[in-house]
Amino acid sequence: MKRRPEIVLSSLDSERLYSLIDSLPKNSVSGIEELEEELSRAKIVEPKEIPANIVTMNSTVRFFVESSQKEFELTLVYPKNADSNGKTISILAPVGSALLGLSVGDQIEWPKPGGGFLKVKITEITYQPERAGDYQL
Repeated sequence: MKRRPEIVLSSLDSERLYSLIDSLPKNSVSGIEELEEELSRAKIVEPKEIPANIVTMNSTVRFFVESSQKEFELTLVYPKNADSNGKTISILAPVGSALLGLSVGDQIEWPKPGGGFLKVKITEITYQPERAGDYQL
């Protein structure tokens, strides 16, 4: 079994995510169990204590795909803010919950549409609400 990296979450994100989980009917949405698992293992800190290199809710993250040598960027959002433009990823998506709390330099395996995985590395957080002092998102 692979060891998962330690994750850090703000108390604000933690509260909002537990409220989201509580608002959803049981077994109504896939991804809830994965999110609960991530929340349960996270180190919770005050929003002002979140390091600038940590993926938080509403962070915009730049990724590098080893196999193609290409980069892409996504914003981690709550389900109500997800859209079909390919620029966001919902926290309820398995990859979304896996991203939460990771830091620049961490790698994850990203599922490919036809099966299999891509190794993807977090190279930069181009926007992080806590770093910008924006706690209202």
